[in-house]
Amino acid sequence: MNEEKIMTLHPQGKKGVNILKRRYDPIKNFIIETLQEYKEISFSELTDLAVAKLTDSFDGKVTWYVVSVKLDLEARNLIERIPKTSPQKIRLTK
Repeated sequence: MNEEKIMTLHPQGKKGVNILKRRYDPIKNFIIETLQEYKEISFSELTDLAVAKLTDSFDGKVTWYVVSVKLDLEARNLIERIPKTSPQKIRLTK
């Protein structure tokens, strides 16, 4: 069985990672939906929510996928880091 994969992008132009689309999509949807709900959120809060919500249904390391997909969404200009926030916060791009 040959599963569909997605090559992620990296905002600084570094090499992305190849991940299974069936793992990419739920994480991407989770990040987008969470940002629609919260408007802006710190990365650690996002990760904590993802672990709490997805661990039971997700067959992978939730935290690792959240990091990879978040970078990909940044590179695709779907989300952005909010400048001068500490800890770093992210939001959907306008």
